[in-house]
Amino acid sequence: MTNAKTIADHWGKGDVYGLIVSALNKMSKPLVGLTVEDLAPVDHFHARGFPATVELADRLPVKAGQHIVDIGCGLGGPARYLAKRFQCNVSGVDITEPFVEAANKLTALLRMEQQVKIEHGDGQRLPYPDTSFDGAYTQHVTMNVADRPAFFAEAYRVLKPGAFFALTEHGLGPKGNPHYPVPWSMDGSGAYLVTPFETRGFLEKTGFEAIVIEDTGVKYVAGYRTAIERAEKGAVPPLGIHILMGETALQKTRNAARNVDEGRTHPIQVICRKPQ
Repeated sequence: MTNAKTIADHWGKGDVYGLIVSALNKMSKPLVGLTVEDLAPVDHFHARGFPATVELADRLPVKAGQHIVDIGCGLGGPARYLAKRFQCNVSGVDITEPFVEAANKLTALLRMEQQVKIEHGDGQRLPYPDTSFDGAYTQHVTMNVADRPAFFAEAYRVLKPGAFFALTEHGLGPKGNPHYPVPWSMDGSGAYLVTPFETRGFLEKTGFEAIVIEDTGVKYVAGYRTAIERAEKGAVPPLGIHILMGETALQKTRNAARNVDEGRTHPIQVICRKPQ
């Protein structure tokens, strides 16, 4: 990523784990005995959160015992969910150090350290050997990636022949010029949106095949509107991704919905594979 520290700082600073524990305390939720579902409102830090992770997982050909990599894993919620659901192993890498620290502490709370390993790193320089994984995914990371070819090439490199690669992102819509702030950028800096057509082209040039692109805009707008209504009614729960977005959470959510409605962004889900 270009200016990696700036992008990392945008996503998370300070004691992220402490924020989550504080919210759990407000809910009188003991740390002992926590489940993947208990943490789901906060640790799926991407558009539509946990439901989007579940829908993506529904389409992934993951088998028990396989090794999957989560590129831009955030707080590790998706990694832990996939590990539990498919009885597989997941390695996660993220550029934001407070997220990595929190992710490992949350994984330990759930006693999943044997299945989920998370470390600090850059998606353009993955810390793994060639052909290491049976599959890879990245959720709402690429909007902050300036060099898509390098990012996709690294995913391709670490995958075994025949392995899947999946991604979700806000693509650039036909109207362009998104309103800011949004979850991935306060003012447009560090944002590198491309159209779904361009994403397909980058993936094809990298060598991926069987590329399937699904338009997810309607689902995202519905999710954003639900979050907006709760916030406007003062019904925001103690635990949620809003505690990570800070005071501008509502404004970012409104702009995210408006951008989709106005054709400025184009959310998509993509699944493809590395040839055998």
